[in-house]
Amino acid sequence: MGHAFITAGTKGLGLKVTEAFIEKGHAVSVTYFSDEEKANELLENYPEAAINIIQLDVTKKNELKSAIDRAVNAFGTIDYLINNAGPFIFERKKLVDYTEQEWDYIIKGNLDAVFHLLKLTIPAMRKQQFGRIVNYGFQGANTGAGWIDRTAFAAAKVGLASLTKSIAYEEAEHGITANMVCPGDIVGAMKEATIADSRTQPNKETPIGRSGTGEDIARMVMFFCEEAADMVTGTVVEVTGGLDVIHQNR
Repeated sequence: MGHAFITAGTKGLGLKVTEAFIEKGHAVSVTYFSDEEKANELLENYPEAAINIIQLDVTKKNELKSAIDRAVNAFGTIDYLINNAGPFIFERKKLVDYTEQEWDYIIKGNLDAVFHLLKLTIPAMRKQQFGRIVNYGFQGANTGAGWIDRTAFAAAKVGLASLTKSIAYEEAEHGITANMVCPGDIVGAMKEATIADSRTQPNKETPIGRSGTGEDIARMVMFFCEEAADMVTGTVVEVTGGLDVIHQNR
């Protein structure tokens, strides 16, 4: 089986993706930023799985290099690069109220980190003529949408959408695909919930009638990563349950 490198894969949306790779029999190298308890919980829940846990701040270039080296030393070439980590500033504020440090934090964590990870993993993917890259956006990222009071995050993710498409074209000849998944409004416990969980909790705000979950995102990621999904590359897919597809004002 293959080897997946999943940033921020020990909790939230990333956890369901990690679990999906494990359940398919893949080895996983999974990073976490600060919640060591959740990282250890993953190991406890899957004692027989091939799991490599790595503490990582994705805004630090030297730590990215070290993390990839540790992953390769543990399980060999990285076949699946899942850029789930998305540093975020929860306080809503206008662009002019951002400090330079805050802007750098968001851009480094959401855009620069992916650049460095691509540089660190694509050469080996080329040699084996196979690789799957999945990046994360936000609802509307493919349109170049703004996000009021989330300016830095939106700028980084819209840039990442373009980067995803460029890499998809450049690396297609090497059997490497690159796609982006854009979660809808998935919050709180729903990030680690299953589809079955969600169906017991009606949500009137979503056209299909339930909240999105981590499992919904994991299913999309796993599709992108299938060997037979090589015709699907440079694609940005929104997983929103039909929310805002006609851009209706609420």
